[in-house]
Amino acid sequence: MRVDAFDFDLPDARIALRPARPRDSARLLVVGPEKLHREDAIVSELPKLLRPGDILVFNDTKVIPARLSGTRTRGELVANIEVTLHQRLSPGEWLAFAKPAKRLIQGDVVSFKGGLDAEVLNRTGGEIHFRFSVSGPDLDIAIAEAGVMPLPPYIASKRPTDDADLLDYQTLFADEPGAVAAPTAGLHFTPELMSALTDRGIKTAKVTLHVGAGTFLPVSADDTDAHKMHSEVGVVSRETAEQLNTVRARGGRIVSVGTTSLRLLESAADEQGLVQAWSGATDIFITPGYRFRAIDVLLTNFHLPKSTLFMLVSAFRSLNEMQAAYAHAIEHEYRFYSYGDACLIFPET
Repeated sequence: MRVDAFDFDLPDARIALRPARPRDSARLLVVGPEKLHREDAIVSELPKLLRPGDILVFNDTKVIPARLSGTRTRGELVANIEVTLHQRLSPGEWLAFAKPAKRLIQGDVVSFKGGLDAEVLNRTGGEIHFRFSVSGPDLDIAIAEAGVMPLPPYIASKRPTDDADLLDYQTLFADEPGAVAAPTAGLHFTPELMSALTDRGIKTAKVTLHVGAGTFLPVSADDTDAHKMHSEVGVVSRETAEQLNTVRARGGRIVSVGTTSLRLLESAADEQGLVQAWSGATDIFITPGYRFRAIDVLLTNFHLPKSTLFMLVSAFRSLNEMQAAYAHAIEHEYRFYSYGDACLIFPET
């Protein structure tokens, strides 16, 4: 499909720079299940919008302070380098995006706060393969000391990161360190909302997908067939797979909290829709025409124009309906992107 089919105009005023407080007071646009059905709600009303026996699947990845500022010294020439880690390759090696990447060549060393160094092993465009001077838990500690929370560029370009973001940009379920972007649909949940869901008889499960900075990369191709999707590393445990399959067998629905959980579960599902225990990297790219196997309902935020995530939600419902839903959200002043409002999408009956 043509990428420009997924374009839309979004006023800057609709981009949320801070989350709703409390988190579950964010607005919720319900799309479906009937054709052209839209309903304005609040995230705290989610329990009544689902059924007893349904199961919510959360991504329990934890955002690390993956944005680092350093210097590259080559003789008397010194360059300031901004680095955003996005995928761990080994205990001591990361892939990262660097600015300006053109100032780095193989063999260069970038020095960061606290004596942390990283050698350039390879450069492909703006992506750098770094080997750090320490590894494993020691590297985790060093990154925590040297780095800052990697807010999305559409927020970071409008205000600096501050102490509030240390809590605001983590979900209630954040447990497995490794993400450089938050699974933002999970940001809406509070202990009070979780209690209400339990009281309603709605179950929960967790998977892990370490969200990479590639999630913010624009689609540069003119056609979706020419786009190369970034990969992200994830795990679906055997216990979780069995839990989800049991819920479905009893007539319950699998409700994915976010596109990250969805992409992981679709990667782990077989042709019959059974979720299997799974681990590894996935670069699944979902566009209209995809046949969903593992997911029955999707809770997600509002996404960037011409992004792979807007393509995904357009595959789940339809491009025409999601364009209409986003137009409704813009007209009624919903808040967009990572700190914005949410959308609960049912497949068409």
